Amino acid sequence: MASLTYQLLSVTVFLGAVQLISGYSFNNCIEDPYSDGQSFNCVRRKEKNMPAIINDLPPSAVSLNISTTPLWHIPNKSFVHLPNLQHLKIDNNHVRIIDQFAFQNLSQLKSLNLSFNNISELIPSVFKDLHNLTYLSLTNNTLKQLPEGIFSTLLNLDTLIMRQNFLTNFSGIAESVSHLTNLKKLDICFNNLTSLHHSNASLPESLTTLYICRNNLLTLGCKHSFLGFIQLLDLSYNPRLPTTAFQGVNLSHINYLRLRSTSVNVVEFLNISNVNAGHIDFSGMGLKNDNLLKELCKSLKRKVKRITKLGLGNNGIENLTKNSLSCCPNITVALDLSRNNLKSTSCLNFLNTQTLIKSFNAEHNHLTSLQSCKTQNMVYLKHLEELSYRYNRILSVSYYAFYNTPNIKTLKLNINTIAFLHRKALKGLKWLTTLRLDNNLLTDLFIDTFEDNVNLQILNLRNNRIAVIFNGTFLSLSKLTTLDLGGNKITYFQPSGLDGLKSLSKFYLDGNNLKQIDTSFYHVFQDTLTVLDLQSNQIRFLNAEIRSPFMNLSKLTDLKLDGQRPHGLTVLPRNFFHGLHSLKSLYLTNNNINYLAPDAFDDLTGLHFLTLDNCCVGVTQLHPGVFKNLKSLTKLIVENMGIQNISKEVFGNLTQLHTLQLNRNVMQSIDVDALETLPKLHYLDIRNIPLSCTCKNSLLQNWTVHNPHVQVVYLYNLRCPHDKKVNFYNFDTKVCYKDLGEYLFISTAVVIFLFTVTPLLHVKLYWKIKYGYYVFRSWFSEQWHRLREEEENCKYDAFISYNSSDEKWVMEELVPNLEGNESSFKLCLHHRDFELGRDIVDNIVSAVYSSRKTICVVSRNFLRSEWCSLEIQLASYRLFDEHRDILLLVFLEPISERQVSSYHRMRKVMLKKTYLQWPGSDCTNPTQAQELFWYHLRRAMRTGSRLNTEENYKSTVSLSSM
Repeated sequence: MASLTYQLLSVTVFLGAVQLISGYSFNNCIEDPYSDGQSFNCVRRKEKNMPAIINDLPPSAVSLNISTTPLWHIPNKSFVHLPNLQHLKIDNNHVRIIDQFAFQNLSQLKSLNLSFNNISELIPSVFKDLHNLTYLSLTNNTLKQLPEGIFSTLLNLDTLIMRQNFLTNFSGIAESVSHLTNLKKLDICFNNLTSLHHSNASLPESLTTLYICRNNLLTLGCKHSFLGFIQLLDLSYNPRLPTTAFQGVNLSHINYLRLRSTSVNVVEFLNISNVNAGHIDFSGMGLKNDNLLKELCKSLKRKVKRITKLGLGNNGIENLTKNSLSCCPNITVALDLSRNNLKSTSCLNFLNTQTLIKSFNAEHNHLTSLQSCKTQNMVYLKHLEELSYRYNRILSVSYYAFYNTPNIKTLKLNINTIAFLHRKALKGLKWLTTLRLDNNLLTDLFIDTFEDNVNLQILNLRNNRIAVIFNGTFLSLSKLTTLDLGGNKITYFQPSGLDGLKSLSKFYLDGNNLKQIDTSFYHVFQDTLTVLDLQSNQIRFLNAEIRSPFMNLSKLTDLKLDGQRPHGLTVLPRNFFHGLHSLKSLYLTNNNINYLAPDAFDDLTGLHFLTLDNCCVGVTQLHPGVFKNLKSLTKLIVENMGIQNISKEVFGNLTQLHTLQLNRNVMQSIDVDALETLPKLHYLDIRNIPLSCTCKNSLLQNWTVHNPHVQVVYLYNLRCPHDKKVNFYNFDTKVCYKDLGEYLFISTAVVIFLFTVTPLLHVKLYWKIKYGYYVFRSWFSEQWHRLREEEENCKYDAFISYNSSDEKWVMEELVPNLEGNESSFKLCLHHRDFELGRDIVDNIVSAVYSSRKTICVVSRNFLRSEWCSLEIQLASYRLFDEHRDILLLVFLEPISERQVSSYHRMRKVMLKKTYLQWPGSDCTNPTQAQELFWYHLRRAMRTGSRLNTEENYKSTVSLSSM
């Protein structure tokens, strides 16, 4: 109960202290945690209504992505509350209707992406407010035509993309963009255009890039100067476009022209066109054999003496001879023969007249092997720097396969089926810097495989079948910075298998069969290695006490240990990360660690990113201090760890934490104190957690709703576990605490009442209160029950209550007449019978309840005595509340009723019971009167103490007249 009271008070105080402003969690959007309130993603939501998606976004939004939703309508003024928006994506939805004023107030918008929707019609003025728009994409919609003036206000438009629609009227397109003086790129590929016919419209002079690929062009049909300023023109995949279509068309500014998969005859085209021959891509133009190639080359040579690039891809070429390109102008940079049917390159002998080439591309062909090129008749290509044989069917690479290209810097042999790489295959490639051998079938690397590649910097051997790294394999690669051995079958390294890698910075070993991390492997990397990827191996530790394998990796910044097979990393040894003071990122996801020691991460003082997603077995208890040294951590992912509780003892030292992902755990409550110890927290993900909608989480509810600094992801979609129809953010918490105003009103009212009433009580009822205190005290004394016995068990016949000034009369008159031989009553007197050392109140109570009667000897002094008043109070209490006739009043002197009236209980007794008046010396016959007085007193002493319930009379025995 005390705990609940404390919680209620805490809630009340917290509500009073916090300024009730809205936090910034959003119904259907997530703010990019590092965008400072400017970038929002509203992706994969089920909401169909645009206002419901974005109405709660702040006006600071600059970038907004709404994609993959069932949204079908963009109503008027949808974004009017987002005046600073510059980038808007509404792609991959079901939008088919956009209202006229949908984009009103977006005067700052620079890019708008409406691609992959169902837009079939646009209102002419829909874009009229977008004066600063530079990029517009309408790709993959169902537009058939453009309304007049659709782009009339987009004077800053730079890029317009309308691919994959059903546009048929090019004249309308040209008219709509003719006034866009800043337009540089227009993409209208994948439409139904049949010609470029236009009325009086002309393309803007600023337009340099025009894509009209994959239409149904039958002709160009444009004026001579219509394409005069175009630099990049793509007319590919217009299969019925004839050569004659270019008759009289000015293409003098073209820098790149694609005519792939058209009906254009290349030789005829070169004869009738003014395009620079060196700027044409001849890929996909049916140049299948030597004759056609020779004819092309002759035509080119008549136009130019040198050509920078020659693209001959996708022509179905099966074989090239020494004469194939002999008639061509000199190619100075690149030759592209990709996507042909070449089965052999014959050591590139067909380039005997093209020795100036720097780049050769033979990707996507049918090559099965690379033969040895150390022959007498080889063509020596000393200028060749880049060679690519990717996406072929190469099984083997012979010795000295690149002997005639010694200056290659980039060699791409990846994505083949190379099972045999001769140990001297790369011999002579001393200037090689990048080697791609990934995605092949290599099983062995030898000590002399890379012997000559002394300048190699990047070596990719990913996804092969290498099982062992032998001694000295990389001994010559002192300049290598990146080594990728991921996706192989490596089980171990021989002792000096990694020797020579003095400059290695990035080392990828993921997806192998390593069972342990040997510290001897990494002694060569102590001053260089920054990235180490060991994920998806078979690393396990049975002993928690091992020497750290990372002791010498003082420069390591990125370490991946996630997903160890088959059952994950189960034991995380003590001091496992010892020495990794520079580590920035650590990945431990998808393991089965059964215990995280409190000092597990103590050495990672520089860590910025830590992910423990799904890393542990079952329910995890994070021990206090487990993150105590991670004061630089900015992002922590602890998803699906079975965490039961969050406490400030665990998270209290994460003073720089910016992002915390807790989703898919099992805690039913989250301690707000723990969250408040994270001063830099900006992003909190608590989805899929069974947070109870009870008073236990009332503080958390208030914190999530009103915290202005922390974004709680999809807060308004979090449901209560007991009732999916109730939301966590607004479950009823009225039963958990009183309203602050009501609480303050009651407290203030009570205080004012006490300050007002206390002085009055002190003045008017001081003695009554004091008497009440004594009665209350008597009530709870242990004597209370003991003294309430039957009257035959009473110790005394009467207790005599008198003032000390009347003691002479009591001792000389009362005691002799009642305790004498004639009466033999036993009296209780203060000075004689009270127990020494006992509290006086207890003595009085004991005397009243141990006596059959209480005789009050009343005088003016008696009425002024505090203790006498208490004694008559106690006696009268017994009289009225226990219905016992035990009180006898004896007045020693005449006292008026006015004097007695202030003694309420005495006056009440006088109204109900008999009282005696002592006959003074002034009476007629004092002796006889006194004898009669003693007679009545003795008689009253002998009567029983039980009251007659019907008795209610006033009887005064006054003997003064006798």
